[in-house]
Amino acid sequence: MTRRIAVLIFDQFQLLDAAGPLSAFEIAGRFVPGAYRIEVIAEQAGMVASTSGAALGAAALDDAALDTLVISGGDGVRQAVRRPGLVDWVRTAAGRARRVTSVCTGAFMLAQAGLLEGRRATTHWSATAEFARYFPQVTLEPDRIFVPDGPVWTSAGITAGIDLALALIAIDLGEAIALRTAQQLVVHRRRPGGQSQHSALGDIGVHADRFASLLAWMAARLSEPLSVERLAAQAAMSPRNFSRAFVAATGLTPAKAVERLRLEAARDQVEASAQPIDRVAQATGFGDPERMRRAFIRAFGQPPQALRRAARA
Repeated sequence: MTRRIAVLIFDQFQLLDAAGPLSAFEIAGRFVPGAYRIEVIAEQAGMVASTSGAALGAAALDDAALDTLVISGGDGVRQAVRRPGLVDWVRTAAGRARRVTSVCTGAFMLAQAGLLEGRRATTHWSATAEFARYFPQVTLEPDRIFVPDGPVWTSAGITAGIDLALALIAIDLGEAIALRTAQQLVVHRRRPGGQSQHSALGDIGVHADRFASLLAWMAARLSEPLSVERLAAQAAMSPRNFSRAFVAATGLTPAKAVERLRLEAARDQVEASAQPIDRVAQATGFGDPERMRRAFIRAFGQPPQALRRAARA
């Protein structure tokens, strides 16, 4: 059976968002000839420019059935989601496809089309605050490399599209073919860790210069109680005004920001040290190792012990 894979691009798409999955499916097709028919599509046929200036040739949208729709991301997605005809086509095409996927900020298109309503999803770490503001009905899992939820799959930033494609290839053609494809691409078959390893404290503060010093102060005191009242006092604001201003600046509540900082610090210690898990929980402010375990599963999809084993492997 030949599966039709269509990668949707738009003006100012991110080149690697499209090229990564295209290459993965193309290489898998070398090992199983006829497995895939790969196409690049756009609202209008012709050359479509990426953010790098390089362009891809695309066929026009059509009504033929798809096996898999892959939506690329990039700076241009914010304009693309404002094109009602394109959004409607994505919604309709998803109903005809076996699965629909996005790479990076392509998740904005899926959400705009209503395909992520009530589902779990991820996107590029730098866009998570914006995504959460616009689409609060989506359960965002910001550290995941990719998130499958039924027939809808989303992936993190840029190269995560390769991770997503490898997972889909494993489902279609088997783990052995996915592994051979990863070897040919010279990438991990299963990348260790989540995308938070590529962000750090600047992730939260990227649009929050007003609170940069407070965030650094918080990161240095994770083992201490960090209530809204204490943070507001440090910022010389009333708790109510502080909470409102902090959310506006970061896209996160103060409690969520504290948890993210604690998660990042805890993960660093779990993966890079031999400290017992309960000591890591104490040092990073979780206190109870069970509380930390639940937070890890919510954020990373795995408990601390599993991440430690993966890091050591």
